[in-house]
Amino acid sequence: MKRIPFLFLLSFASIFILGGCTSETGTPSKPALIVENPIIMNTPTFIIGCSVKFAEAEPTSAPSSASLIPPVSAADFSLGPADAPVTLVEYCEFQSQGCAGMANVVMELLKNHANLRFVFRPLPLIGILDKSDRAVLAALAADEQGQFWVMYDILFTKYNEWADLSPSEFNAWVVRIAADAGMDGDQLTAATKSDKTTTRMMSMYEAAKQLSIPAVPLVLINGKLQQSYVLDYQNMSDTIGLITLGQKQYTECPPFNIDPLKQYIATIKTDKGDIVIGLFPDKAPLAVNSFVFLARAGWFDGVTFHRVIPGFAAQTGDPSGTGRGNPGYLFNNEFSDLKFDKPGRIGMANSGLDTNGSQFFITFAPAPQLDSGYTIFGQVLKGLDVAEQLTPREPGQVPLLPPGGQIISVTIEEK
Repeated sequence: MKRIPFLFLLSFASIFILGGCTSETGTPSKPALIVENPIIMNTPTFIIGCSVKFAEAEPTSAPSSASLIPPVSAADFSLGPADAPVTLVEYCEFQSQGCAGMANVVMELLKNHANLRFVFRPLPLIGILDKSDRAVLAALAADEQGQFWVMYDILFTKYNEWADLSPSEFNAWVVRIAADAGMDGDQLTAATKSDKTTTRMMSMYEAAKQLSIPAVPLVLINGKLQQSYVLDYQNMSDTIGLITLGQKQYTECPPFNIDPLKQYIATIKTDKGDIVIGLFPDKAPLAVNSFVFLARAGWFDGVTFHRVIPGFAAQTGDPSGTGRGNPGYLFNNEFSDLKFDKPGRIGMANSGLDTNGSQFFITFAPAPQLDSGYTIFGQVLKGLDVAEQLTPREPGQVPLLPPGGQIISVTIEEK
């Protein structure tokens, strides 16, 4: 039997397998979305608060798993704040289509998550792709001029220009393009041929061999290996959002500070205009108290209307933008004589009885199917037309959602 080399190509998936390990396959089925109800998808169990029943707190953030992967160090190629709550480590190279696709995903993640640190660890597919080692050498040579990330961008953004070149053609191409980008071409050429750069590349290769890295692109988020079927923008963005949310969640219910006999007016300032709502503290004191507390704490600032269904409702209140987050506490449903019998009702979204948190929705039409299932705690007084202009979105329906309407701030007036 022919011996399987250390690196071999699984071409149909654009994933490169290292060593003799077998990567996991298969995509878990997603739960069907119920369009008619303002749901919170896949909500984990948290404190069931603001009632007599409490449970153990479980943070939204996914804990880091034990790993043999070396911790991030000053020797790594890194973008983003060193103290970011989320660190994404990727082992990849430059010639494979899978790595080129991942570069596009990472670019979008960095653009939309200021609290993300990205660490790239070059891993050449020696003997598998004809220019993989040469591209890594070029990146390491560029690093001698402090231009690693410039070369990283060149190799991925101009991938179609060089992927099919011969190795000798690639050598000439990369020097020319690097010079156009402001690098010293002669210095780059010398560095790619130096023993120092070759030794550096081979040490990365040998280190990966010792770790028995199962596949590239290999991605870890806060030390936790991400399976190949979640290496798309939406899944990774959701993971980053939920981990970040875990940093700001509360560990107990808010103090009860509202007066049910007073009037509370909330102004939701959005990028489309203002939505003014009157709250019902006498009908839903728990919901109003939580909403006022979160609004005054800035919880809603910058939050997206993550789910908007024309003719039905707009849902928001989750800083993670995933439709799965909450403030770390949950509280009971509150039922009254109010019904979803008119447009502009403000209700608490939930994933079942007594699982209210921070997510709420604004109805665009009567919705009697929601009666007896959701707490009504307010009514739009002005700006329903603003809510109706929000960008339609349905998480889970498309690979990459369009940017949603955003809450700038929520102010509370007490009378």
